[in-house]
Amino acid sequence: MTDAPFRPFETALDRDAALAILRSATDGADDGELFLERRRSEVVVFDDGRVKTASYDASEGFGLRSVKGETAGYAHSTEISESALRRAAETARLAVGDGGGILADAPAGTNERLYGAHDPIAGHAFSVKLDTLAEIDAFARGLDKRVVQVSASLAASLQEVEILRPEGRSVSDVRPMVRLNVSVIVEENGRREGGSAGGGGRIDLAGLLERSHWEAVAREALRIAVVNLSAEPAPAGTMDVALGAGWPGILLHEAVGHGLEGDFNRKGQSAFAGLLGQRVAAPGVTVLDDGTIPDRRGSITVDDEGTPSGKNVLIEDGILVGYMQDRQSARLMGVAPTGNGRRESHAHIPMTRMTNTYMLGGDADPKDIVADLKDGIYAVGFGGGQVDITNGKFVFSCTEAYRVKNGKVGAPVKGATLIGDGATALTNIRAIGNDMALDPGMGNCGKAGQWVPVGVGQPTLLIGGLTVGGSAA
Repeated sequence: MTDAPFRPFETALDRDAALAILRSATDGADDGELFLERRRSEVVVFDDGRVKTASYDASEGFGLRSVKGETAGYAHSTEISESALRRAAETARLAVGDGGGILADAPAGTNERLYGAHDPIAGHAFSVKLDTLAEIDAFARGLDKRVVQVSASLAASLQEVEILRPEGRSVSDVRPMVRLNVSVIVEENGRREGGSAGGGGRIDLAGLLERSHWEAVAREALRIAVVNLSAEPAPAGTMDVALGAGWPGILLHEAVGHGLEGDFNRKGQSAFAGLLGQRVAAPGVTVLDDGTIPDRRGSITVDDEGTPSGKNVLIEDGILVGYMQDRQSARLMGVAPTGNGRRESHAHIPMTRMTNTYMLGGDADPKDIVADLKDGIYAVGFGGGQVDITNGKFVFSCTEAYRVKNGKVGAPVKGATLIGDGATALTNIRAIGNDMALDPGMGNCGKAGQWVPVGVGQPTLLIGGLTVGGSAA
């Protein structure tokens, strides 16, 4: 499938009129922009042998922002018209007050495109998507007689944005997104357990519809479910924990990623505030936030303020060297924006957000890392997690984990939660594997009620002294 022409956002709104209104709203402000968005999405869910959900949504609108110091005025509308824009400008203008601000320099331009501008929804017939999901259902059920339920879903979306700046510059981006997910429930001797797998990215849907791909996803979901059938109650206590490569990086994302976002540090709300240049992690620990990886779920050619995405080193060899920044936090902290100003939609104000956050690999053999674990847990899959930004304390639930004694991986355990704080966990990293991997493309991040797609990654790690909350002492 070939990419459609890359073109600016098209509306009936006169550009010169829009620019004049934007300038009136930001006169005397420090910053501001007009964010135009058109979004289409399709979700198909095949559950328990039948179509459960088939939805298609389309929306468009704009958000107009005016920023003065710590204050931002924001107004949005689903009606893209000159009259709606004038009403929004009156609201956004309230943040400027008497003015006196000096408009910040516009973001630098970029000609780089990190993903195609194709439409993943229109590229494939709806019947093909339904047939594929039905095939997945039948295939998963045929793999094991213990399978009692299968749920498979396909999601595709296309977001088109244009960001107009007061000085007259505009930038456009076309952002495709696809995802396939398969969940399997198995039953044996009256016990039911489940497993799920999937992923995607800013790619065409064709790759996910290939039989070789979805067969592997279905097998992985079944494998996890079968593993959990034999899981024993998890132990509880303080112990060393080995984390697998890839998706377990979600712990890194929550435990330290949010704490390294510029707005939290500007306001002194992060456990990492004021620690630039200081050691915050064990030697060898290097953490990046990188939105420039082609086709990844968390990647963005430009952020939602128009700043080109960046490959930003946050922690280097254990030393805190930088924070992620949107334009407002960067200006107030006297540093450059890093391309991390993101928003859920035109109805949301931009804020500092992660893209793809990961830890670089080390030189240890992953097998040796597990072999060095004397008494602990080997966690390779995670579900939900929470973190308190002010102190970095986190709680994570494991979806696949194993008991390890004297370097031997034993029975799987059920009900394990990992409890700790990000700063302590980073300094207690004792080994870093040479197998750094990114997740398969399934992350979503919530902050202040806004959700955006993200990526995570890490190598196999050994962390000392985490608290494991389980169901057995």
